[in-house]
Amino acid sequence: FIPIAEESGLINRIGEWVLEQACLQRQAWRGLVDDEFRVAVNLSARQFNSNVVSMVENVLQRTGIPSRQLEIEITESMVMTDADSSIALLKSLNGLGINLAVDDFGTGYSSLSYLKRFPLHKLKIDRAFVSDLPDDEEDAAITRAVIAMAQSLGLKVIAEGTETLEQIRYLRDQGCNEVQGYYCSRPLPARELEKLMQNRGCRLDLE
Repeated sequence: FIPIAEESGLINRIGEWVLEQACLQRQAWRGLVDDEFRVAVNLSARQFNSNVVSMVENVLQRTGIPSRQLEIEITESMVMTDADSSIALLKSLNGLGINLAVDDFGTGYSSLSYLKRFPLHKLKIDRAFVSDLPDDEEDAAITRAVIAMAQSLGLKVIAEGTETLEQIRYLRDQGCNEVQGYYCSRPLPARELEKLMQNRGCRLDLE
């Protein structure tokens, strides 16, 4: 339904509602997680316009969530469609104090001259490069290169689609900061996720 919502213009109202619900959930978890625990919310390409900054700012004010506890995810293709305009928007969002992540990194075309100008905090390696790790030499080479580049730019790296312990150990050894995928947990309703966090926290023992 997302393409239909984007075509009809409803995505702006839906996206704002999703953002507000995520922020309210973060507030509900105040006693369960540490102060630096962030919730990440994807933006639609249709939301990434001049109105997005005021929308995010209004949601932060309504929900009372500290801006450092929110992470906004945008795709590589979104920021590269009009890179100069994207820089201005990202700087304004960064000025609110939120974290900014580029989702599905590696699937589009990024100009490194622009990438270094984006006020980003994190790159997310697309699952297409993770699923065959550590055996696929090409995927391993791309993954190492992305991690090295991110580190040189002072960015954290999160790998998507991690489903095996071998993948996670390889990524850890290469300097990847975080992982996301079914090995950690499948998507869960909030109450079930609370139980998971209470039982083992948000970190994995890889030894």
